[in-house]
Amino acid sequence: MQIKGFRVIYASMTLVVVLAFLLSSCSGRTDGRTLPSANGSIYECVVVCGNEVYEPVKAVMAADMPCLPQMESYFRLTHVTSALFDDMLKGTRNVLMVDIQPDRYTQTKARYLRDAWSTPQAVCRVQTPDAEAFLDWWQQNGEQVREWFIREEMIRQVRFLRAGTNKEARQALRQRLNCDMLIPADYVVVKDSADLVWCCNNKGSMRRDIVVYRYPYTQTSQLTSDSIYAKRDEVMGRLVTASVPGSYMGTEYRIFPPQCRQIEALEKDSTHSFYGYEVRGLWKILNGEAMGGPYVSHTRLDLKRGYVVTAEVFLYAAGQKKRNALRQTEAILYTLSIAE
Repeated sequence: MQIKGFRVIYASMTLVVVLAFLLSSCSGRTDGRTLPSANGSIYECVVVCGNEVYEPVKAVMAADMPCLPQMESYFRLTHVTSALFDDMLKGTRNVLMVDIQPDRYTQTKARYLRDAWSTPQAVCRVQTPDAEAFLDWWQQNGEQVREWFIREEMIRQVRFLRAGTNKEARQALRQRLNCDMLIPADYVVVKDSADLVWCCNNKGSMRRDIVVYRYPYTQTSQLTSDSIYAKRDEVMGRLVTASVPGSYMGTEYRIFPPQCRQIEALEKDSTHSFYGYEVRGLWKILNGEAMGGPYVSHTRLDLKRGYVVTAEVFLYAAGQKKRNALRQTEAILYTLSIAE
């Protein structure tokens, strides 16, 4: 079946998809105040600090995001000093404040707040006695601060996903893979088999795909990065081709090799736990057209049934920026839950 540059290959596979976890909602205000809606675009952040510490902050918060075809930063930053941090800027969805007060603070600490001046909003306020102390702290903790802001954006997106989902896709996941996922309503089911569910949003100028598959879990080595990469190449190579005979989807290893890391739930409580592996990389068509784009996958275990479960999202939009679209699609992965 031909679908704008890709063709589904109905080959038999011993794989299926899944990846999951149930989110608890963000904590809201308890003081009864009604807050205005946050302003600013996703993955934008206001940094409130003096000029003497801004560049190191920028180097972390606006560093190039890995595994994108074009260079795009983690966050788009707006820098202001505390004197210019007015009521309009206080409503921004992400705010990072560096509060230097030698007469008040004796050590550096960070406070993480939600919905301080608007909603939904994430605020990190770092209290420190001087610039030198902050820079020492930032060198050790800057990436964790950036990760916290990313997770807050993911949580907001997951809450948005609950507004409307594709019932057919979710039913296919339940029946085929014993799992559920908040597949948006504007996706369509491309393939629904005993081993795999593939959904796609091909509207507009950007194509977004979600593929969930599983395969039997037999040994711990299946959870190494090399094994996850190899299984991805096997599954996606059979599944996706282009118009040139013999072409198939592969992974870019030479210029921008994939990155694998352990991940946790966006939010954890006593009821729900989650862990798994995230792979972030670039896909490309081999032996065919010059086509490619970013992908993100989550891999975890379905211990009750004895499967490794992988859910992947990938994008195709030649020449377009992809950070925000990838992050929005990536949030879907965090909604996948494996039936107990």
